[in-house]
Amino acid sequence: MSVINNSKDATIDEREAQSAPAAPLRDRFHRPINDLRISVIDACNFRCNYCMPIEKFPEYYSFLHPRERLTFAEIARLVRLFVPLGVRKIRLTGGEPLLRKNLAELVTMIRAIDGIEDLTLTTNGYWLGQHAAPLKEAGLQRINVSLDAIEDSVFAAMNGRGIGIARVLDGIREANRVGLTPVKINTVVQKGVNDDSLMDMVTFCREHGHVLRFIEYMDVGNLNHWQRHQVVPAADIVRQIDAVYPLHPVAPNYRGEVAQRYAFDDGKGEVGFIASVTKPFCGTCHRARLSADGRLYTCLFAGTGSDLRGLLRNGVADAVISDRLREIWTHRDDRYSELRASDNNNNNPPKVEMYQIGG
Repeated sequence: MSVINNSKDATIDEREAQSAPAAPLRDRFHRPINDLRISVIDACNFRCNYCMPIEKFPEYYSFLHPRERLTFAEIARLVRLFVPLGVRKIRLTGGEPLLRKNLAELVTMIRAIDGIEDLTLTTNGYWLGQHAAPLKEAGLQRINVSLDAIEDSVFAAMNGRGIGIARVLDGIREANRVGLTPVKINTVVQKGVNDDSLMDMVTFCREHGHVLRFIEYMDVGNLNHWQRHQVVPAADIVRQIDAVYPLHPVAPNYRGEVAQRYAFDDGKGEVGFIASVTKPFCGTCHRARLSADGRLYTCLFAGTGSDLRGLLRNGVADAVISDRLREIWTHRDDRYSELRASDNNNNNPPKVEMYQIGG
């Protein structure tokens, strides 16, 4: 593999300079806020063991009542307030976001907000076939599909419901057909679960032109009984792929991109690696997360969030809410993954569950 190419740095700096707000908001480690991930619903039809293990979330589990969720108008109002602070990228998440009725309406509302340059969605793909076209028409630009295995039996075991993969693959094909491209495939790798089928996923994505992202198994939330020995280091996966399909590293698409990108030497696409455990990237993290019930979290591993729904529903003026957003971000000092790496996770405080704020 060749040395990483940094020739894009000037281009990245130019793009940031053109799109940055006049007075960019920074946290205590001087990290800007560029990316807002919005959970539109906490419910999900899957029960993946690293997120919502079925023994903790049985069929009768009670998720948020619709009245407890932010309305589309409330979400759009918050997005408008985040833009002057620096937010340029919006990702809609869940739970499973396609369970939220009339989601295309929200997409239309967000696309109409000046300053939003990138609007994407992460889904498990089960309902993607019927929603891809209206979402594209509403203004959605791209999708990420969480797909942990291409082999039907492994996929069925990992989703916790025994659901086969055929319907998800149909949804991916439809998303590709309507132009929600490039389709990105997110694969969480667990040792002894799906690590022996990774090359099948690589081959599938190469053949169909999808961008694959392998994600190290993380200790998100409190219910997945995470152990460090279950992590397959990204570096090991790179070596495994490179032995079959030679790779070379490439520069990030933008400053703060969390995936380490590699292109195939034969030109058939790329693969990326999100190594939060073995190579923490807290120092360049510029993401905030909004839960379905309107709590703002400044880290995927945060224990508590700040209530914004109460402000929205109690008649608080935009200027006051904006000041509150500034206060939250400027006091942000999260760096959980770095601390985990330094103390072997001996200090492991309670954390918000992944299904509440997306990945």
